[in-house]
Amino acid sequence: QVRLVESGGGLVQAGGSLRLSCAASGRTDSNYAMGWFRQAPGKEREFVAAISWSGGTTKYADSVKGRFSISSDNAKNPMYLQMINLKPEDTAVYYCAAFRAWNSLMYSSRPNEYTYWGQGTQVTVSS
Repeated sequence: QVRLVESGGGLVQAGGSLRLSCAASGRTDSNYAMGWFRQAPGKEREFVAAISWSGGTTKYADSVKGRFSISSDNAKNPMYLQMINLKPEDTAVYYCAAFRAWNSLMYSSRPNEYTYWGQGTQVTVSS
């Protein structure tokens, strides 16, 4: 079992920045690809960013490209989501997630690929 805990959410004005962290504990001896998803009220959970376990491959949703940056060395260290130029439409609960990867380049934008999920952290961007 892998336990994921997010932190770093909060209230920020439009144009501001936040950095979310995702700390992993438990069975982190394997290699895990990781990702960030978000869910706004009344909307489905959507993909934000993903990273391979080596950190060498990343993928972003079009809506956050150029503004968000995901980073991680591996599941033994926190994963981060640096968010700049935040917009009101970025308001959501942000979740980190992980799944066991079989090679160093694996990542996924599909939530059903992920085995482990954190409890979420609220990000609110005021206009």
